[in-house]
Amino acid sequence: MTHQDTAARAPGAPDAADQVFQVETHGIDPIPDEDRHGSAKDLFWLWFGSNLTFTYVINGALAVAFGLSFWQATGVVVIGGLAFFAISAAGLSGVRTGTATLVISRAPFGVRGNWPAGMLNWVVSIGYTILNTVVGTLALEAFFADLGWESGRTGRALALLVTLTLTFAVALWGHATVQFAERWIAYVLAVGFAALLVFLLPGADTGGGAAQPGASGWSLALVVMLAGPFSYVPMPADYTRYLPRTTSMKSLTWYGALGGFISSVALGVAGVAAATRTDMTDAVAGTERLLPGWFQTLFLALVLGGSVTNSIVTLYSSSLNLQVLGVPWSRSKAIVISAAVTAAGSLCALFLADFTSSLLSFLSLLIIVFAPWGGVFLTDMLMRRCRYDAPSLHAGPDGAYWYRSGYHPAGLAALLAGMLFAALTCDSELWTGPLVAPLGGADLTLLGSVVSGLVYWPLARRTVAPHTARPETA
Repeated sequence: MTHQDTAARAPGAPDAADQVFQVETHGIDPIPDEDRHGSAKDLFWLWFGSNLTFTYVINGALAVAFGLSFWQATGVVVIGGLAFFAISAAGLSGVRTGTATLVISRAPFGVRGNWPAGMLNWVVSIGYTILNTVVGTLALEAFFADLGWESGRTGRALALLVTLTLTFAVALWGHATVQFAERWIAYVLAVGFAALLVFLLPGADTGGGAAQPGASGWSLALVVMLAGPFSYVPMPADYTRYLPRTTSMKSLTWYGALGGFISSVALGVAGVAAATRTDMTDAVAGTERLLPGWFQTLFLALVLGGSVTNSIVTLYSSSLNLQVLGVPWSRSKAIVISAAVTAAGSLCALFLADFTSSLLSFLSLLIIVFAPWGGVFLTDMLMRRCRYDAPSLHAGPDGAYWYRSGYHPAGLAALLAGMLFAALTCDSELWTGPLVAPLGGADLTLLGSVVSGLVYWPLARRTVAPHTARPETA
């Protein structure tokens, strides 16, 4: 970009590489100061829109299925929503460095050591995209049936194709289009989901219930509810890297956190209310039974829209993730890999496996990866006060984050310690850790983040410190 181009653009206006409905040309390369634009307010709509997804209704219903009463489940939903304050605050790293989260995580793990964690995060993010794609597909399939259109396996395949196309098109265009789509779709979804709350809350059984959930019920509900926010830990900088360096941490944290909190808590409570009134084994069908006939078709459109807004965010970040892993393609080309894997996984989930069982198992297991990884990343960010040597994040062997042959022993040891603890205390359909029974059935997977953070702090305190920029010479 020439000096004339920069001078001609109004302050805060998007640069030519990040325009709505044009393919974004930036990937994980640092965003120059002259190309920064936007404000912290944009983050409200990003996190608000991307979390207006029916997955939170399912999560709320699961909390009741684990034995929690209406108010107990609502409390767990609120705790899950509060986690967005940590997720949003982590976006400051993007403002400071101008690059993606999984590039910044080279600081705690090393350039090469970041690769395994990056690969695991890509797999889990694709898994979440698959889950939302399946939810949207099932809703669109039911929408087709209400209209008397194609049914059966052909109708389901057509619904999957439409859902994938809507998601892929926006994510392919990139950052500016993602933010634009999240904002405008959120306007429509917010009205629709507000109406959903009005229909579901009256008549909810708010009594205490005869039985107490026990340690197992409480812990499983917390794992499921926090799985959503935790799944975003590898993403916040992806959506703050274009913001001007003058963006304050306070405004960045509050706008993003309120967006995620409001939408996730509102829909989670809707799921809790619905579960106290009807069988939610099939959450879409169960919710639909509680709605007036005229609203049922609109409800299915809401489910589809929410699934697409969430999948757009995760699919976009997955393309940046692939660049971090060394895929020698531009972001817009790398996203094709993620889209293809998402399509294959969605086909398996829709035609070869029970969806509800797969959802529960996945949500329970993903914390084994996300919690310890997030513990190390967030602890490192606190130790550095979010001040990194930005050029070194891209410098390879010549940078400060090469450590020992590209690996940071402290970060990797802490990650493995947290994952080991999480695996030993995980209670899911696919895996039950040997410590679950002695703990009375409690699932302590979430504490893997605390374990990894506590291990990392003493191991890294001699090598990790805030980066101090050298004064520029005239």
